[in-house]
Amino acid sequence: MDKSVTNPDGFSQFIDPLGEVVQPLPAFAQERDTLISLYRVMVLTRTFDAKAISLQRTGRLGTYPSSLGQEAVGVGIGHAMQADDIFAGTYREHAVQLLRGVTMLEMFLSWGGDERGADYTVPTKDFPPSIPIGSHAPHAVGAALALKLRGEKNVSVCVFGDGATSKGDVYEAMNVAGVWHLPVLFVVNNNQWAISVPRNHQSASLTLAQKAIACGFDGEQVDGNDVVAVRHAVGCALDRIRSGSGPYLVEALTYRLTDHTTADDASRYRDEEEVSSHWKNDPVVRLRNHLTATHGWSSEDEEELLAGCNQKVDAAATEYLATEPQSPETIFDYLYQDLPADLAGPRAAILEKGKKNG
Repeated sequence: MDKSVTNPDGFSQFIDPLGEVVQPLPAFAQERDTLISLYRVMVLTRTFDAKAISLQRTGRLGTYPSSLGQEAVGVGIGHAMQADDIFAGTYREHAVQLLRGVTMLEMFLSWGGDERGADYTVPTKDFPPSIPIGSHAPHAVGAALALKLRGEKNVSVCVFGDGATSKGDVYEAMNVAGVWHLPVLFVVNNNQWAISVPRNHQSASLTLAQKAIACGFDGEQVDGNDVVAVRHAVGCALDRIRSGSGPYLVEALTYRLTDHTTADDASRYRDEEEVSSHWKNDPVVRLRNHLTATHGWSSEDEEELLAGCNQKVDAAATEYLATEPQSPETIFDYLYQDLPADLAGPRAAILEKGKKNG
């Protein structure tokens, strides 16, 4: 058993908070272009995040969950996955979605309450973000069972937060994944806070990675603020799952640098000093420091990247705001293959009212 499963100080790390290499880098992380591609998505994710919050604060987007400080987890996962894998995540995996081919327009539409945003053009088999805590874990396991029955070599990747590991949905999903030896990877995005409940108040488990042991498979901890560590761990896990080794769990240790959602005020339950102390682990700054010291990343490169990201995000937001909303009667159109008679009347009434109101 890897000591990192039961040792909270045993997580793997390649690049420290200062951007310095602490152990030999895996092959992909020795390539400048690869590291820059990871950095670009991290910055794009943070730029999208800021725009989404701005839209919500001005009444043009629904309640939104920020991924500030957790970009390395999503980028590491998304970069390691293959196109035909299946993704089932929570509401904070914006980076994974971007790397999977979900457009920013689709993401804005979805968070704006328009379900057309969840009808992805590219990753058509991926699940939309799960808002209920942990309820998507059984769905991910069901998808993994389908992959196994079809003899496909793809993997179902399920991401949830630290709080979700205390839910029966998650444990039951992990248990059946172990019993049936399914091709599923569970990733715990451990940002230390289950909304307002800190990690040490919602689970007495020494690590969350060790929860895999009771289900009959292995797990490990990684530094979730080191995108190289996340990418490496997830990539190796996916390779072993594809080879038929069964399920696996990766716990990525990170921190939520902002409110749980735009409907939350985290200052009510945690000290500002605690939050401030975690900014030194900012995953974006960490990788930028490494690129600057090792690969000649310049201030001009940074300015060009920021300008490009802002341009892309602003264009997507403009397109979102210009999108005509769905007609009210469409709320009936995706519930049943054949609309029941008792709903046909209300649908017709809404449609008629819409016509009268122009």
